[in-house]
Amino acid sequence: MTLKWFSLAGFVILVLAVLGLIAQGAILAGTPIMIAAQAAAALLMLWARHTFGLRSFHAGANPTKGGLVTTGPFRYLRHPIYAAILLFLSAAVLSHLSLATISLALVSAIGVAMRIFAEERLLIERYPEYAVYTKHTKRIIPFLL
Repeated sequence: MTLKWFSLAGFVILVLAVLGLIAQGAILAGTPIMIAAQAAAALLMLWARHTFGLRSFHAGANPTKGGLVTTGPFRYLRHPIYAAILLFLSAAVLSHLSLATISLALVSAIGVAMRIFAEERLLIERYPEYAVYTKHTKRIIPFLL
């Protein structure tokens, strides 16, 4: 399986997990703290998309032309959009704890991990400077991970 197909599989897994949370009625947080976390996640995603510019979204990993983006939230996180997705879904799940929602959260994390794995390998191939960038920028949690 190529990296692009692996990434596409991760995308499908993530979408199915999100649809599962929607079907459970558990996509939106229900407490003020978790609502604030989801709002922060939405703002992080908007900031990242704005910083990324007009580059298109690809369901399967496909690094775009235009150089490596290392400004805005990309200064602190290599994958701020995935971090935003995980924060948003975590807040939802913590508001609606059940075996089903926890399972769906784990499935969504697997989908995100698959995409990160594929994208990072493709970015190293396209942008040799990405290897240096990874040494001082965390993947999804500033200063930790």
